[in-house]
Amino acid sequence: MDLIFVLLIIFIPLIAQFYVNATYRKNLQKQAQNNKTGYDIAREILDKNDLKDLLIVETGGTLTDHYDPTRKVIRLSKNIYHGSSLASQAVAAHEVGHAIQDKEGYTFLRIRSFIFPIVNIISRFSYYLIIIGLIFEFLELLYVGIAAVSIGVGFQIITLPVEFNASKKAIEELEKYGLTTSTEKDGIKEMLTAAALTYVAGVLAGILEILRLIGLARND
Repeated sequence: MDLIFVLLIIFIPLIAQFYVNATYRKNLQKQAQNNKTGYDIAREILDKNDLKDLLIVETGGTLTDHYDPTRKVIRLSKNIYHGSSLASQAVAAHEVGHAIQDKEGYTFLRIRSFIFPIVNIISRFSYYLIIIGLIFEFLELLYVGIAAVSIGVGFQIITLPVEFNASKKAIEELEKYGLTTSTEKDGIKEMLTAAALTYVAGVLAGILEILRLIGLARND
């Protein structure tokens, strides 16, 4: 049974990541009719939402795009920043969706931003506690470690509505300002859905990991 849990924990996120990468590559080949780059799309939507002071910068890597609510900066990877594909526009609009959430005071984004530093620290030590608890058969410490892992999964669960809402805003903004066509919308939705599934897969894998650790604790 433990082997089944381990395999599921490994392969669920891998399958989701494979899907998002395949979807990304496919929509990276589809050029948008308006020929606007990811930067152009992000800048236009930001300006129309009275977020003219918010910066958009290029960052390294692939699909490393994110909105930094602390520094009020949108960071776009090279292909997204400079590209005019459906993938570029979808990802750029999604990150702008987070910026709009921040402006509107979206509850789940505020909660996520507030607890992130705490969860980050707790998550770093969770498996050290679990390993020490298992080695020395210190059951109380083992359960503290499991609780720490659970907090991390709770953070991932809070992230889900943030990501889904940002994708919804992305599509709404693209349609509102005539930045996409009805035929292109399917590709954009496909890209955003694939990206969201990676977060869902992370939550499922996290829940399975908690169940596996509880099983280990009970058998210890």
